[in-house]
Amino acid sequence: MAILFTPFSYSLFPKKSNYNCNNNNNNNNNNTPISSFVICSSQQISSPSRILIDKSLFSVAEAKSTNELWAASCLRVRTFYGFHNETVNTQDHTKYLTEREFEALTERIAGKRVGFGKVSCINATLPFSEVSNVANDLSTSCNFSHDNVDLVVVGTLDVNQCIRLPDEITGMKPKGIGADFARGYLSNVCVAGELQRNGLGYALISKAKMVAKDMGISDLYVHVAIDNEPAKKLYVKCGFVHESEEPAWQARFLDRPRRLLLWTDLSNSCDVSM
Repeated sequence: MAILFTPFSYSLFPKKSNYNCNNNNNNNNNNTPISSFVICSSQQISSPSRILIDKSLFSVAEAKSTNELWAASCLRVRTFYGFHNETVNTQDHTKYLTEREFEALTERIAGKRVGFGKVSCINATLPFSEVSNVANDLSTSCNFSHDNVDLVVVGTLDVNQCIRLPDEITGMKPKGIGADFARGYLSNVCVAGELQRNGLGYALISKAKMVAKDMGISDLYVHVAIDNEPAKKLYVKCGFVHESEEPAWQARFLDRPRRLLLWTDLSNSCDVSM
């Protein structure tokens, strides 16, 4: 199972054809304009053979530096977008998309995007030496240094304090005054394909629930493609329940699979980390 959300921006280039746990598969053509950058939560991407990792070595925490945000942006583009072997200038395209994602991510975290309150990027990381032994491409494309330690971002997501996400179903809870501070959404959730099924997705979402509660969010939402069974199972395991579905006409208009909107209550949860 792969884990993904949906970026606030849409690519000029084709995305991978399968779904990951949280990504809007917009299938936009090469003339599609780029808007912001936020991926919902529901793309299932076929992954390589499972690589087992020592779970005691990975860490899940909020991003601490711009270098880490860049590494997270690299992982998102690496996961959400795919190029055919005959595609020319792939490196240039990848760099361009990464720069756009990094710009949008840093602006949201800095509070410069209209409609967003607090935004936090949460990453799962592993020591560079552990990843380079089993996934060299991942280690070289998604690495950064913190306190003189070389690390690799192997999973990432955003917690967004806001009323709604662009082009997504809007949650209904809570209502009334203060809803703009108490409602939140997960987005851009992804785990490197090589390291899926190691509990990284569960760990990311557990941490995200704690961060969201600290932000003052009482009602947390996530979008998932209606046919993405692995992602739905993960979210149910993490305490999410069905609230609503995207209308078929809207999915057709946006040229993507229909989405479910899942919700979890953080207000009465004593142990959001589960």
